Amino acid sequence: MGSAGRGLVLVVEDEAAIAELAALYLKRDGFGVHVESDGAAALGAVRALKPVAVVLDIGLSGMDGIEICKALRAAGDWTPVLFVTARDDELDRLLGLEIGADDYLTKPFSPRELSARVRTVLRRAGGGTPAAETFECGGARVDVTSRRAWAGGQEITLTSTEFDLLTHLVRHPGRVLSRDQLLSAVWGYAAAAGTRTVDVHVAQLRAKLGAHSPIRTVRGIGYAADAG
Repeated sequence: MGSAGRGLVLVVEDEAAIAELAALYLKRDGFGVHVESDGAAALGAVRALKPVAVVLDIGLSGMDGIEICKALRAAGDWTPVLFVTARDDELDRLLGLEIGADDYLTKPFSPRELSARVRTVLRRAGGGTPAAETFECGGARVDVTSRRAWAGGQEITLTSTEFDLLTHLVRHPGRVLSRDQLLSAVWGYAAAAGTRTVDVHVAQLRAKLGAHSPIRTVRGIGYAADAG
């Protein structure tokens, strides 16, 4: 379907009506769109077309969306991924986030919301040109301009969402931020997304930061980044 000013979005969806509607609204929003309905073909399309984002249905036949996302991340491909699924199950959602998905949308969904979510994950992935900024807190350091992060002097690989979450916390050392505040600041939408999303990403961040994680849980409220 070609490319447009905001870049090419790969839509991987085996329900033709949903794929057509998603493509229509994404194109209205200035994106080029390429559609695949098969998992193996989708992997090839990511590698060949280099999309700016992937809208990925979990429930594909054959190679499902989770397998596709795992294969991309294992190959070092961190193209932003937004999962779409008919399974409104928290375990599915958490598994998707833990393997490196950037966001999650449950069917039926508004195509306008889908397009807004794609814009959000692209903003988090560095669609702008931020001023040179480096923040350090405890054993963690982030460089906003290059979107790189270190723990104890060793560079670590983060998804765009993990990076923005860590950056937001270390920008405000010692400040306790509620889960709703973090959802609004990092994800760009409010509590309808579910505050458990924040907990999962914090757990992933802590695993990657290891002993150098500055993130402290404030029971019943949220999280804070402590300098030491």
